[in-house]
Amino acid sequence: MRRLATADAGFEAAFAALLGEARETTERVDQAVAAIIADVRARGDAALIETTERFDRLRLTQDRLRIGAAEIDDAVAAVPASLMTALDVAATRIESFHRKQMPSDLHEIDAAGLTLGMRWGPLDAVGLYVPGGTAAYPSSVLMNAIPARVAGVGRLAMCVPSPGGVLNPLVLAAAQRAGVSEIYRIGGAQAIAALAYGTATVAPVDRIVGPGNAYVAEAKRQVFGRVGIDAIAGPSEVVILADAANDPQRVAVDLLAQAEHDAAAQAILITVDAAFADTVVAAMAAELPGLPRASIAEASWHGHGAVIVVRDWDEAAGLVNRLAPEHLQLMLADPHAVFGRIRHAGAVFLGAWCPEAVGDYIAGPNHVLPTGRTARFASGLSVYDFLKRTTWVAADAAGLAKVGPSAIALAEAEGLHAHARSIALRIGQNAR
Repeated sequence: MRRLATADAGFEAAFAALLGEARETTERVDQAVAAIIADVRARGDAALIETTERFDRLRLTQDRLRIGAAEIDDAVAAVPASLMTALDVAATRIESFHRKQMPSDLHEIDAAGLTLGMRWGPLDAVGLYVPGGTAAYPSSVLMNAIPARVAGVGRLAMCVPSPGGVLNPLVLAAAQRAGVSEIYRIGGAQAIAALAYGTATVAPVDRIVGPGNAYVAEAKRQVFGRVGIDAIAGPSEVVILADAANDPQRVAVDLLAQAEHDAAAQAILITVDAAFADTVVAAMAAELPGLPRASIAEASWHGHGAVIVVRDWDEAAGLVNRLAPEHLQLMLADPHAVFGRIRHAGAVFLGAWCPEAVGDYIAGPNHVLPTGRTARFASGLSVYDFLKRTTWVAADAAGLAKVGPSAIALAEAEGLHAHARSIALRIGQNAR
């Protein structure tokens, strides 16, 4: 864990090193992924069956690539009622928030008399990738599938690996609650290839969303262009701004909640009070042994965590904008004042009673967020990721006569004389 203070002479160099730290996997998987994609393109279902046996220790036949409705129903029936209730609470809140995002079409007649418009419409088909096995996340199913359904996507196809044949019933329950019935028990780069290019069993989609390991991330990178993708996700991260009025144990647990995701995750505390920072670090040390994922959280905190002591909250806001974190907690007496100075963060949680974990499950906004400082230019998943914009124009003779001469002049300046002539013929003007 790094300890930095803006008052120190070497702070800028140390902070620059923190910003430049590469937490993503250093494993080179591009060639292996390219080979898997090429194999799926060439051999389709046969390649899916062979790679699933090799990587997931599961022997399938073509008719078992897709999970049948009866198997889904049986899995859902095995989920305790309390979990189904929690799932429904989350799904209802997520759907409500995302419905409020739906945009309106544009339609106007401008001063020249042209009618201008923009129409929104859903994608035809979307592929959802969901990590599988025992480390499955039903919350991610809801966060990826519900915005697509709200946007009106006609077909949702989900791929979830089942290593050793293990499927998490709650993942299938989340899929059913989100309205997804087309589910395949395949994972890894081969699943991404199938969704992008199609096989005899898996029809291709137009966009692929959802998190995965290094092979999945690289496969999404390689199929981009053939299909759209949401993002290349990196390790999760949180920055917490906390004053000394907070309970240090709560701050410590909030930091550990991010650290337990992955050894490459990053948790950063920023405060104006060095003594308070010490109490938080001590509280983390006390909490760690009781966590089932203590080894992961400890590796994350010691390898990538940081405590930064600043002079004031204005200085803290400046550092946050440079970090552009995936998650930001403002555990301050007046969080809105600092929030007004934040330009770059994936999702922000205001006040001592709003931990980031609320956003992971039930708040309503999406938990699929930009990582690795990409919040400088990217946003979290929303209905907009599943919609397209189509602009349209209608003109009559009078309207074209008003704007046409300028278009002709520009076309001729660019040397595109057929462009100019196509307008000139309509307005009775000679084009060169």
